[in-house]
Amino acid sequence: MPNQERSTAGTTPVLDGPQWRALLEARWQARLTELTELSLAYHAADEAAVDARADEPDHQEAQLLLRRAVAARRKLEDVEEALGRLTAGRYGRCEQCESAIPAGLLALIPETRYCPRCDAEPAATTVRR
Repeated sequence: MPNQERSTAGTTPVLDGPQWRALLEARWQARLTELTELSLAYHAADEAAVDARADEPDHQEAQLLLRRAVAARRKLEDVEEALGRLTAGRYGRCEQCESAIPAGLLALIPETRYCPRCDAEPAATTVRR
Protein backbone atom coordinates (compact mmCIF):
# COMPACT_ATOMS: atom_id res chain seq x y z
CA MET A 1 0.00 0.00 0.00
CA PRO A 2 1.36 3.45 -0.86
CA ASN A 3 2.73 5.67 1.87
CA GLN A 4 -0.13 7.52 3.47
CA GLU A 5 1.03 11.12 3.50
CA ARG A 6 3.87 13.17 4.85
CA SER A 7 3.66 16.72 6.13
CA THR A 8 6.03 19.45 5.12
CA ALA A 9 6.66 22.15 7.71
CA GLY A 10 3.09 22.27 8.97
CA THR A 11 1.62 22.75 5.50
CA THR A 12 -0.76 20.52 3.67
CA PRO A 13 0.15 16.84 3.27
CA VAL A 14 2.26 15.82 0.29
CA LEU A 15 1.82 12.42 -1.33
CA ASP A 16 4.85 10.20 -1.87
CA GLY A 17 5.30 10.27 -5.65
CA PRO A 18 7.07 6.97 -6.46
CA GLN A 19 4.57 4.89 -4.48
CA TRP A 20 1.56 6.57 -6.08
CA ARG A 21 3.16 6.51 -9.53
CA ALA A 22 3.58 2.73 -9.27
CA LEU A 23 -0.06 2.34 -8.26
CA LEU A 24 -1.26 4.58 -11.10
CA GLU A 25 0.95 2.87 -13.66
CA ALA A 26 -0.39 -0.54 -12.63
CA ARG A 27 -3.93 0.86 -12.95
CA TRP A 28 -3.03 2.32 -16.36
CA GLN A 29 -1.76 -1.05 -17.57
CA ALA A 30 -4.93 -2.82 -16.39
CA ARG A 31 -7.13 -0.20 -18.09
CA LEU A 32 -5.12 -0.46 -21.32
CA THR A 33 -5.47 -4.26 -21.31
CA GLU A 34 -9.22 -3.95 -20.73
CA LEU A 35 -9.55 -1.43 -23.58
CA THR A 36 -7.51 -3.58 -25.96
CA GLU A 37 -9.58 -6.69 -25.21
CA LEU A 38 -12.87 -4.83 -25.62
CA SER A 39 -11.72 -3.21 -28.86
CA LEU A 40 -10.69 -6.56 -30.33
CA ALA A 41 -13.97 -8.14 -29.23
CA TYR A 42 -15.94 -5.25 -30.73
CA HIS A 43 -14.19 -5.55 -34.09
CA ALA A 44 -14.76 -9.32 -34.16
CA ALA A 45 -18.46 -8.90 -33.28
CA ASP A 46 -18.89 -6.10 -35.81
CA GLU A 47 -17.33 -8.23 -38.52
CA ALA A 48 -19.60 -11.14 -37.56
CA ALA A 49 -22.63 -8.85 -37.75
CA VAL A 50 -21.64 -7.70 -41.24
CA ASP A 51 -21.03 -11.30 -42.32
CA ALA A 52 -24.45 -12.29 -40.93
CA ARG A 53 -26.08 -9.48 -42.95
CA ALA A 54 -26.70 -7.31 -39.87
CA ASP A 55 -28.33 -9.99 -37.78
CA GLU A 56 -29.91 -8.08 -34.88
CA PRO A 57 -28.37 -10.06 -31.95
CA ASP A 58 -24.88 -9.77 -33.48
CA HIS A 59 -25.42 -6.06 -34.08
CA GLN A 60 -26.61 -5.53 -30.50
CA GLU A 61 -23.58 -7.37 -29.13
CA ALA A 62 -21.26 -5.21 -31.23
CA GLN A 63 -22.97 -2.04 -29.98
CA LEU A 64 -22.69 -3.18 -26.36
CA LEU A 65 -18.99 -3.91 -26.82
CA LEU A 66 -18.51 -0.51 -28.44
CA ARG A 67 -20.15 1.25 -25.47
CA ARG A 68 -17.97 -0.74 -23.07
CA ALA A 69 -14.84 0.13 -25.09
CA VAL A 70 -15.74 3.83 -25.02
CA ALA A 71 -16.24 3.66 -21.23
CA ALA A 72 -12.91 1.83 -20.86
CA ARG A 73 -11.19 4.55 -22.90
CA ARG A 74 -12.62 7.19 -20.56
CA LYS A 75 -11.32 5.26 -17.55
CA LEU A 76 -7.89 5.05 -19.18
CA GLU A 77 -7.97 8.81 -19.78
CA ASP A 78 -8.84 9.36 -16.11
CA VAL A 79 -5.72 7.44 -15.08
CA GLU A 80 -3.60 9.33 -17.62
CA GLU A 81 -4.90 12.62 -16.21
CA ALA A 82 -4.06 11.45 -12.66
CA LEU A 83 -0.51 10.67 -13.81
CA GLY A 84 -0.37 14.21 -15.21
CA ARG A 85 -1.53 15.63 -11.87
CA LEU A 86 1.14 13.58 -10.10
CA THR A 87 3.84 14.94 -12.41
CA ALA A 88 2.54 18.49 -11.92
CA GLY A 89 2.53 18.10 -8.12
CA ARG A 90 -1.25 18.37 -7.84
CA TYR A 91 -2.03 14.70 -7.22
CA GLY A 92 -4.14 14.01 -4.14
CA ARG A 93 -5.77 17.43 -4.14
CA CYS A 94 -9.46 17.95 -4.84
CA GLU A 95 -9.94 19.69 -8.18
CA GLN A 96 -12.87 21.64 -6.79
CA CYS A 97 -11.90 22.78 -3.28
CA GLU A 98 -8.17 21.88 -3.33
CA SER A 99 -8.35 20.03 -0.01
CA ALA A 100 -6.42 16.78 0.43
CA ILE A 101 -8.11 13.62 -0.80
CA PRO A 102 -7.83 10.88 1.84
CA ALA A 103 -5.02 8.44 1.07
CA GLY A 104 -7.38 5.52 1.68
CA LEU A 105 -9.66 6.74 -1.10
CA LEU A 106 -6.70 7.23 -3.43
CA ALA A 107 -5.50 3.72 -2.65
CA LEU A 108 -8.90 2.35 -3.75
CA ILE A 109 -9.49 4.72 -6.66
CA PRO A 110 -6.12 6.27 -7.51
CA GLU A 111 -7.51 8.32 -10.38
CA THR A 112 -10.07 10.09 -8.20
CA ARG A 113 -10.09 13.84 -8.59
CA TYR A 114 -12.51 15.02 -5.89
CA CYS A 115 -12.57 14.80 -2.10
CA PRO A 116 -15.55 12.93 -0.60
CA ARG A 117 -17.30 16.19 0.34
CA CYS A 118 -17.14 17.67 -3.17
CA ASP A 119 -17.90 14.33 -4.81
CA ALA A 120 -21.11 14.07 -2.76
CA GLU A 121 -22.28 17.58 -3.72
CA PRO A 122 -24.37 17.97 -6.85
CA ALA A 123 -22.27 19.32 -9.67
CA ALA A 124 -23.66 22.83 -10.01
CA THR A 125 -20.94 24.22 -12.25
CA THR A 126 -18.59 21.29 -12.81
CA VAL A 127 -19.29 18.35 -15.08
CA ARG A 128 -17.70 15.18 -13.68
CA ARG A 129 -17.03 11.86 -15.34
